[in-house]
Amino acid sequence: MQTPSAPDQARQNSHPSSESVPFLPDMCALQAVFLLVLLGELLALSLTLADSSLTRFDWEDLGFRSFLIQWIVLLSAAALCPLRFWLSSRPSWLAGLLSYLLVQTITLLCSGLGLWFVDGWQSSDGWDMLSNLILSAIFSGVVLRYLYVQQQWSNQQKAELNARIQALQSRIQPHFLFNSMNSIASLIAVDPEKAETMVEDLSSLFRASLAEPGLVNLADEVELCHQYLAIESIRLGERLQTRWLASADYSEQHHRCKIPSLLLQPLLENAIVHGIQPLPDGGVIDVHLSIDGGRLSVTIENPLAQQTPADATRGNRIALDNIRHRLLAHFGPEAQFEAQSHDNKFVVALSYPVDLVNR
Repeated sequence: MQTPSAPDQARQNSHPSSESVPFLPDMCALQAVFLLVLLGELLALSLTLADSSLTRFDWEDLGFRSFLIQWIVLLSAAALCPLRFWLSSRPSWLAGLLSYLLVQTITLLCSGLGLWFVDGWQSSDGWDMLSNLILSAIFSGVVLRYLYVQQQWSNQQKAELNARIQALQSRIQPHFLFNSMNSIASLIAVDPEKAETMVEDLSSLFRASLAEPGLVNLADEVELCHQYLAIESIRLGERLQTRWLASADYSEQHHRCKIPSLLLQPLLENAIVHGIQPLPDGGVIDVHLSIDGGRLSVTIENPLAQQTPADATRGNRIALDNIRHRLLAHFGPEAQFEAQSHDNKFVVALSYPVDLVNR
């Protein structure tokens, strides 16, 4: 049995489980903490204004309430944050009840400790704790419900985006399957080793095509393109020439870049089908790779056959539209994609920001 190659194994490991969706938003993020602190302070201010007279504002009461509410808010966020994935594996009603009871427990503990530290325990403090629990029950119920709905909406949006990307990727099926199988059949008798290599390359390509859509290492994507070109070179022979031109920055940093899976291979396939294959003498495909200013740029040039530029563009349109939509889905408006013909060449250029962190 053929074991997955290194690029294929990296593609399989780069996709998290689709079931790992959180029950609540990440409340440990800086923006979320700021909003929770602001919301708690607004609640403390509202309660103090409700108890104060029109002529005298009780700053001491505001300070105590702010101190107590912020402790409850921050401790609740810190407790719920690591549990949000664990809660998602429970029924929604149970996860919601556990989250709600956790906040009430923290409120009870903080209220008791706060009242004890301020004046020592008094007989009236029981009513104050009950009042705090009632306020917490109302306020936390509303906030937790809002956070739950917001996270479920976010999960749905991500699921729809993944489904859309997968649908776009599923349309990019290599058209050369039957030609490749015929080439393999003809090589078995005359060159079995080359036939075996071709089967392995074809297997790697289709394994990547059937994998979950997502971002993969750029080095693995380029290696997959080399495997695809090796398959086509057996069929086209010397008619297919490829030049890979990489900048110095690309050579140093490409192992730390990510790219949508199966993004470059369809562009090379288009270059062969609409550029090299119709020409009796074939031609050269130039692939330019560079990383500059935190952006990856890829340009693919292929010769044009004896057809109008409009015909060449029309023949490429479906695959090019898929690539454009996938780039927008992953990188938004910061991604750029252009396809045009000039000087008897068809040129496709794309670029998008890359995160050059150690992986």
